[in-house]
Amino acid sequence: MIVPKNYENLKILHENTLPNRSYYIPASKVMHTLVENREGSDRFLLLSGQWNFRYYNSIYDLQELFYEKDFDVSAYETIAVPGMWQNAGYDRHQYTNIRYPFPYDPPYVPQNNPCGTYVREFEYQRCEEAPRAYLNFEGVDSCFYVWINGNYVGYSQVSHSTSEFEVTDLLTEGKNRIAVLVLKWCDGSYLEDQDKFRMTGIFRDVYLLKRPEQGIFDYFIHTRYTGTQAEIEIDFSFFRENVPVTVKLYDEEMKEVACDVNEGESKTKIFVDDPVLWNPETPYLYTVIFETEKEVIADRIGIREIHIENKRVFINGKPIVFHGVNRHDSDPETGFVISISQMKKDLRMMKQNNINAVRTSHYPNAPVFYQLCDQYGFWVIDEADNESHGPCEIYYKNDDIDYKRKRWNETISDNPQFIEAVLDRVQRCVQRDKNRPCVVIWSMGNESAYGCTIEAALEWTKKYDSARLTQYESAIYHGDSRKYDFSNLDLYGRMYPSMEEIEKYLRNKPERPLILIEYSHAMGNGPGDLEDYYQKFYSEALMCGGFVWEWCDHGIGHGRAEDGRMKYFYGGDHGEDIHDGNFCMDGLVYPDRKPHTGLMEYKNVHRPVRVVAYDQNTGKITLRNCLNFSDTQDVLYMTYEVNCDGAVTESGCLETGSIGPQETVVRKLSVSVPEKGRAFLQVRYYSRQETPFVPAGYCMGFDEIELTNKEMRNQTAMVRIQQKQLEECELSLEETNTEIRLSSTEIGYVLDKRTGLFTQLKYWGEDRIIRPMEVNIWRAPTDNDRYVKAEWYRAGYDRALVRAYEFRTEQKKGKVQIRCGLSLAANGVQRILNMDVLWTVYGNGRIRMSMDVSREPEFPVLPRFGLRLFLPPDYEKLTYYGRGPIENYCDKNRASWHGVFSSEVKELHEDYIRPQENGSRGDCSYVCVEGSQGNLQAVSEKPFSFNASIYTQEELTIKKHNYELEAYDGTVLCLDYAQNGIGSNSCGPALQPQYEFNEEHFVFEMELIQGKEKKA
Repeated sequence: MIVPKNYENLKILHENTLPNRSYYIPASKVMHTLVENREGSDRFLLLSGQWNFRYYNSIYDLQELFYEKDFDVSAYETIAVPGMWQNAGYDRHQYTNIRYPFPYDPPYVPQNNPCGTYVREFEYQRCEEAPRAYLNFEGVDSCFYVWINGNYVGYSQVSHSTSEFEVTDLLTEGKNRIAVLVLKWCDGSYLEDQDKFRMTGIFRDVYLLKRPEQGIFDYFIHTRYTGTQAEIEIDFSFFRENVPVTVKLYDEEMKEVACDVNEGESKTKIFVDDPVLWNPETPYLYTVIFETEKEVIADRIGIREIHIENKRVFINGKPIVFHGVNRHDSDPETGFVISISQMKKDLRMMKQNNINAVRTSHYPNAPVFYQLCDQYGFWVIDEADNESHGPCEIYYKNDDIDYKRKRWNETISDNPQFIEAVLDRVQRCVQRDKNRPCVVIWSMGNESAYGCTIEAALEWTKKYDSARLTQYESAIYHGDSRKYDFSNLDLYGRMYPSMEEIEKYLRNKPERPLILIEYSHAMGNGPGDLEDYYQKFYSEALMCGGFVWEWCDHGIGHGRAEDGRMKYFYGGDHGEDIHDGNFCMDGLVYPDRKPHTGLMEYKNVHRPVRVVAYDQNTGKITLRNCLNFSDTQDVLYMTYEVNCDGAVTESGCLETGSIGPQETVVRKLSVSVPEKGRAFLQVRYYSRQETPFVPAGYCMGFDEIELTNKEMRNQTAMVRIQQKQLEECELSLEETNTEIRLSSTEIGYVLDKRTGLFTQLKYWGEDRIIRPMEVNIWRAPTDNDRYVKAEWYRAGYDRALVRAYEFRTEQKKGKVQIRCGLSLAANGVQRILNMDVLWTVYGNGRIRMSMDVSREPEFPVLPRFGLRLFLPPDYEKLTYYGRGPIENYCDKNRASWHGVFSSEVKELHEDYIRPQENGSRGDCSYVCVEGSQGNLQAVSEKPFSFNASIYTQEELTIKKHNYELEAYDGTVLCLDYAQNGIGSNSCGPALQPQYEFNEEHFVFEMELIQGKEKKA
C-alpha cells in the first residue's frame, strides 16, 4: 500500500487536524491536572507505552493495509512510545548541523524514504457527559498518517507541535486499534534543519481527551498591570455554541480572589487588587478554574508585563538582563524523548547555576516544560520549529560566505510558496503556549535567512499577541532585490558577535535593543569569554543579555568502555556520509548532565551579588545586588574570610542589611591584612532558605579581592626559594662532546648539549624524570582552537624541536652555572623561538632556571610556553598554591579561587568527550608532586601555570574519543610561563587580543627543588 504523497506537497500540511489551541487538560470536576498530574484527570487516556512496530527502509516496501481493521501484526516487534526508532536499533543516527542529509530538491525528499508502522490496541469506554473524543500527538518526527479501526483519521507534520484530531465516530466501546505510519522525511524536513541529531519516531506522548458536546475549545489569558491592580481578560472560543463559564481565581493558598460568571460571552474580565507579580526569582502563580456544565479546566496565571522603553527591555517595570542558555531536547539514551523528571533535572541545575532564562532552541518543547518554567521561575524565548539553514550551504559557483548569505533566502524564506508552511509553524507555537507567563519573547525560528515567510509570521504574531516581544536573529541575511519589512521585530537578535561588532551596533543609533540569542560557544574546554560579555550586558543599557550556546552535549550512549567510562558517539560514529563531527558536543554539561567546568564558570560570572570595589584602608565595601526583584536580605546571607597563602586568617558573617533589587550600596567591612603573603578577601553568597530547586545554605557564588601588603608574594614559595644553599656539598662537573654531567653525594644530573635540557635527574639514586626534559609550546587543540590550530600546524608548533648552540659553564663552590643559547624550530620552517638559558645547579639538587625567550614575529600566537617533565609512575599526588580547585585559564578563571589544593594527578584531568587540552591551574606560586620516595617541587616568585596529567598532549591530540585514551606510564608535568586563552571560537568570535599569548619577548624563571620526604 502506498499512501498519498502528502509528504511532498506544500499545500497539504495537515489533514483533518483541529484548529490550533492552547494546551490544557480537562476534567469532570476540579482536580489537580497540571504538569505531572495530568494523568489524574478522568478525561485523559494516555496511549503511550509499548506499541507494535515494523520498520521499512523505504516507503515503497510498505505492506500494511491500514484500511483493514485487523491487519496482521504477529510478525511485528515492539517499541516504546514515546521513543526514537534509531535508539531502538532501527536505521542509524546522523548528526548534521547545516547541510541537509538528502539532496536539496524541495519539496521532494528521497524516494527511498524510511518509515515505521506503529500499532496499538486499547480499551475505550464512552463517557455520557463527555462523549466526544480527541486524539492528541504532542510530537512526531517528521510526519505521520493515522488510522483508527481501519478508518483514516488524518495526516500532520511539524515535528515539535501538537496535532489534534476528533475521532469520536471512529471509536467503539471496548477494544480499538490505532495505527500510525511515520515517515523519516517530508517537505517539512526542509524547515527542520536544526543543529541536532536527526532521529525519527513518535517522541512525545499520545493521548485521548474525552470532551462534552459543548464547552470551551480555547482561551487566551491577557494580563495587564496598572501599578495597584491587575486586569485579567480572557478570550474564549467554544466548540459549536457559546456556553456559560464560571471563572474563579485563587491565590497560592487557594483562597478565592476573584470570580465571574460568564453567560456565554466570548470575553471575561476579572480584577485583582495589589497582585503579586510573577518573575523568575519569585514565580508567584494564581490558579484559574474555568467551569462549564460538564467540564472543568484548571490553569495557572502569572501576572507580569514586558515592554520596551527608550530601547530598553523592562519586565514588571525593571530593566532586565537575561542570564540565559539555549536548550535542546537531548538525552544519550532516549534522544528527543524527555520525561518530566529529566526536564526538572535540567531546570534544577540551571537554577543552582544562576541561569534565569531558556531559549527553546530551535523548536517548541513539550507543553509541560513551560508549566515547569512557570512554576520554578524561568523566562523563556519560545522558538518556532522553523530552520532552513541548508540553502546557505548548497553549491554556489561563488563560494564566498557573504555572497552565499545574500542568496540564502531565495529558495525558502523569501519564497511565497513557503509562506503557508512557515506561518503554520509559528502559529502552532504561539497558539499552544500563549497562556504561559514564562514566555516573554516569540522567536520566528532560527537560521533561515529573511524574507516574505518571516515577514508574514511576524505580522501575524504581533497582531495576535502584542503583549510579548518578537525576535528573529536571521533577519540580517537577505539580498538587495527589494526593501524588507522589519517593523514587527522588537529586538535585534545576534549570534556570537565580537566586541567590535557590538560597539559598532551601539554607536550607530540603533532602533532596537540588542539580545544575543547565542553567544559564548561552550564547546569542549570553554567558554572563555563569559565575563567580558557580562560586563558588556551591564554597561550598555541597550543590551538585554544573552543565551549561551548551549546547555548539554548531544551524545549517543553506546555502553561503557573497559575502564567504566560511558562511550558517547557523535557525528561520523554511525557511518554517516554527511555529518559535522563532534560539533554537537558543545554544552555546559555532559550528556549525562555532569557539569563541565564551563558551567561552574557561568555560575560565578552570573552570581547574585558582586563586590564592585573594596578599600582596605577605609573598610568600605561596595556591593551590587544583581537580582532584579529580590532584596538580598530576603534570599541570601554572606560570609567573608581573609585567605593568606592558603590559610584563613580571619572569617565571619558579612552583615549588609537590606540591598534592594538592582541596588548598589556601600557597607563597612574592616579586616586585618597580613603583612606578608598573597592575601585575598573572599566573600561568598549562600541561599538563605530552601526553595524547590535550591537547598538552604547552597553557595550561589563568590567574589575574591586581592589585598595589598608589604610583601605580596607567597611566603611558602619564598622560603623555598630563599632556603640557604648547601654550598659545602661538593658538586663535580664532567663534560663530553654531547653531555654535561653533574654529580654530588645527592644527585646525578645529565644535560644534553644538543638540546640544552636535562635528560637525567637522579636524586639519591632515584630517577626523577623518565624521559628527557622538553621545551613545550604545543597543547592538544581545544574545540575553541578550531581555527587558530590550522596556523599552529602550518607553523610546525606540533612538531617543533629544540637545539642548543654554544655553552659556557662556570663552577663555583656548591653550584655550577650553565649558559647556552637554544632555538626551537620544525622541519620545513625557520626558527620559531630563540632562548638564552641560564641553568644554576646546586649540590643539594636544586635547579634554578632562567629563560630569556624571543619569538620570531612572523609566527602566530603560541599555544603555550614552558617545560615538560615526565615523572615516574608513582608520582601520583600533588599539592599546589594557586587558582583552584578546577581547571582555569587566563580568560576562564572566575570559578576558581586562590588557595592550597591537594589532589591525585588523575583527578586533575577534565574528561572532555573529544580529548583536548584541559586541567591547567594558573596563578601558581608552587606545585609539589609526590612520589613514594620523595617529591619534586616547582617554585617561582612570578606566578606560573601547570598541568599534571596521566596523558600526554600527543595522546590528547590524536584520539577522537575519551574512551580511546591510553594513559602514559608516568606523570606528565607541564610547567608553563603562559598559555593562550580559551575563548569560544569554535563558533564564536576570535579570541580577544588581551587573552592571546602574543608576547614577542619574555623571561621565564623557575626553581626545581628535589625532596626526600613525601610531604612538602
